[in-house]
Amino acid sequence: MSNRIKVTVIIPNYNGLKFMEPCFKALDLQIYHKFQILVVDNGSTDGSVEWLKEHQIPTIFLDTNTGFSGAVNVGIRAAKTPYVLLLNNDTEPDCHFIGEMVKAIERSPKIFSVSSKMIQMYHKDKMDDAGDMYSLLGWAYQRGVGRSSGGYSHPCRVFSACAGAAIYRREIFEKIGYFDEMHFAYLEDIDVGYRARIAGYDNVYCPHAVVYHVGSGTSGSKYNSFKVRLAARNNIYLNYKNMPFLQLLVNVLPIGAGMTVKYLFFKKRGFGADYLAGVKEGLETAGKCKKVGYRPEHLKNYLAIEWELFTGTLLYFYEFSLRQLEKRK
Repeated sequence: MSNRIKVTVIIPNYNGLKFMEPCFKALDLQIYHKFQILVVDNGSTDGSVEWLKEHQIPTIFLDTNTGFSGAVNVGIRAAKTPYVLLLNNDTEPDCHFIGEMVKAIERSPKIFSVSSKMIQMYHKDKMDDAGDMYSLLGWAYQRGVGRSSGGYSHPCRVFSACAGAAIYRREIFEKIGYFDEMHFAYLEDIDVGYRARIAGYDNVYCPHAVVYHVGSGTSGSKYNSFKVRLAARNNIYLNYKNMPFLQLLVNVLPIGAGMTVKYLFFKKRGFGADYLAGVKEGLETAGKCKKVGYRPEHLKNYLAIEWELFTGTLLYFYEFSLRQLEKRK
């Protein structure tokens, strides 16, 4: 059996010192050993730099915060292994995690990414993410979030892997492009997964690769001005980049309806102005994005994606309804 290192575990870090020790302890306990670790530090000022140097962890130190996309791109380009596994610093993977991820991605050369079973760190009976989905309304969402972690036990295709704990086939980035650094953070994993789907690759979910996730470890909260503005802007980028003109035309009404609902949702929580600022910035700067060129041979993939957006919309409302019913019990 070959002892060749197959995986580079890339951990982007920005002021995540408090998460370092438990994350690396969990990596030390992995049963699968054919991996190496590479941290990309985004100009931390909380003592992370000193901790990483003291513990002699392989790290690329950046002078400024380039965001999630910029940091992981540096790591992916530096990696020499067939697979790269992106892992948020606020996670603790189960001891079988890396081995199960490798096993899942090696099932087919058409698999671009594998999303793990992410469980809430402080509510281990609840799911955090079972793969990311997208909808006709322009809403990206975490499949399974808030539902019982006893479920979601079957492998399946998903729209995109959640990059907080996902493995990718490195060579495909050369074909479809890396994480879009215009995104900085938020929806960048949906975007790269979308591009992979256009090119005919699959993104799948592995229920056997379990990781516990704190969530919002860098931004600090589920909703804040920074996150709402960037997500609204990046949503504009996501649709503009990946949808050909005809597909945008077909979907403009549901996307517009989805944006209206989101604005009302964030207005109620005091972030309405931030959401509108993000949309405005997105509309003004979308032209700077590298749009995916339409190729006739990808028509069947666009049709499959449109169907996935439809079924993703149904799944969103199904899971939302179940969560509301569970809250009333």
